[in-house]
Amino acid sequence: MTKKERIAKLIPLLDAAYPNVKCTLEYETPLQMLIATQLSAQCTDARVNIVTKDLFKKYKTAEDFANADYDELCEDIKSCGFYRNKARNIIECCRRILAVYGGEVPDTMEDLTSLAGTGRKTANLVLGDIFGKPAIVVDTHCKRIAKRIGLTSNDDPTKVEADLRKIVPPERGVRLCHQFVAHGRACCTARNPKCGICPVGEVCKSGK
Repeated sequence: MTKKERIAKLIPLLDAAYPNVKCTLEYETPLQMLIATQLSAQCTDARVNIVTKDLFKKYKTAEDFANADYDELCEDIKSCGFYRNKARNIIECCRRILAVYGGEVPDTMEDLTSLAGTGRKTANLVLGDIFGKPAIVVDTHCKRIAKRIGLTSNDDPTKVEADLRKIVPPERGVRLCHQFVAHGRACCTARNPKCGICPVGEVCKSGK
């Protein structure tokens, strides 16, 4: 089975198993999505949602974050982990958004990845979920599952993204990645995957 044949069979199976997937981060604006995604690095979405519930009431605009007191912002996001780097990146990111993009979150990969604390994973999530552009979000679930199923042989996220872009219909990229997250949490866990009850087992290269 070629990779294109495998993805063609995989997509309807994932649609049946995970029909109502969406990003589990809570946000209302492009800026909130960007900040929440930066905070989610090495942190659970559930914890980020707890933190941002108050954070987004306190800081409402890019200008608010750009002018934030560093030590105070550190305290505000401390429970997300790596808070010193994250606070520094958020402030620098929002200063650039103000200086270069008029206070609005940009909508291209090049512009987004020019922002502090914003790698391809974060940029793709913003591009796909906020701006509706073709995007592949390679997080730990996507990387693990794509390799197990047989859609890539790579471990490097950028190479995994490139492999998936060759075979995944552009309009399905973000939804597929959200389905991978749901599947990774419910079934295809890092340790002891539940292959016996896997809804996509018939197309999985490494299924038991």
